[in-house]
Amino acid sequence: MSEYTAKIEWQRGEQDFLGNRYSRIHTLRFDGGAELPGSSSPSVVPLPMSDASAVDPEEMFVASLSSCHMLWFLSIAAARKFCVDSYVDNASGIMARNAEGKMAMTVVTLKPYVVFSGNLLPTVEQIHALHHKAHAECFIANSVKTEVRCEPQLPEHC
Repeated sequence: MSEYTAKIEWQRGEQDFLGNRYSRIHTLRFDGGAELPGSSSPSVVPLPMSDASAVDPEEMFVASLSSCHMLWFLSIAAARKFCVDSYVDNASGIMARNAEGKMAMTVVTLKPYVVFSGNLLPTVEQIHALHHKAHAECFIANSVKTEVRCEPQLPEHC
């Protein structure tokens, strides 16, 4: 068992909290020292109470799924002796009403594009198998009800 922590800090200052005119901007601090500006999404709480340049929870959710999938993919590819040169994922998430009628991230679609090099290049089937295994092993994907799709963008050698 492992524990992971994050410290989320927000201060009201002089803002009109009871009048619902307060900033949603906050700071996310992680145990390794990383710090990110956080905010509600401007599509949920209008500007200027939100900050479009900050990371919102929905973006972090999509990024968390994408990052976990990538880390597993790289590990599995290395174990199978496929040399990965780069990995880029243009992941996206859809916010909609779920079966219970509540707003939720209902679908997250990963669109990883992986570039391989070396003498051993994976086939299309092997690339799909690598992504399938990465999805099955991803701790974050195993922790959510959201449908997580993976649509690999195949490299030119396939």
